[in-house]
Amino acid sequence: MTLDELFEEFEALEDWEERCEFLIDMGFELPDFPDHQKTERNRVHGCQSNVWLIAENITDSEVQLLADSDAMIVRGLIFVILTIFSGQSPQAILETDVESIFDRLELNRHLSSQRKNGLSGMVERIRKIAEQAV
Repeated sequence: MTLDELFEEFEALEDWEERCEFLIDMGFELPDFPDHQKTERNRVHGCQSNVWLIAENITDSEVQLLADSDAMIVRGLIFVILTIFSGQSPQAILETDVESIFDRLELNRHLSSQRKNGLSGMVERIRKIAEQAV
């Protein structure tokens, strides 16, 4: 799914409850995350739930990301994060205005402060990966 398709899906849904259901459904679409990568080193701190995130493939033109969580709604938020960042160049990742994307999806408005902290932790980790690649 592209970011534009994600925007279209969110805008077609009536309310936040439907969007939450959509996020949970999208969490089931995440690629498999290797169990041996679920380590403390790959854990994203700041998240209330366990979240693991790795960069599988990093080149000048593309960063491939994998992530997983033990919480269903967080898996849906990971889907959003991967839709935004995975497959982008390191430079594009650093230039992405993720806050405006979160605002358009109304995530900043509806998520608890703990969930927002988790999202920020994931974005921070991805930006560090991109910074190291530039």
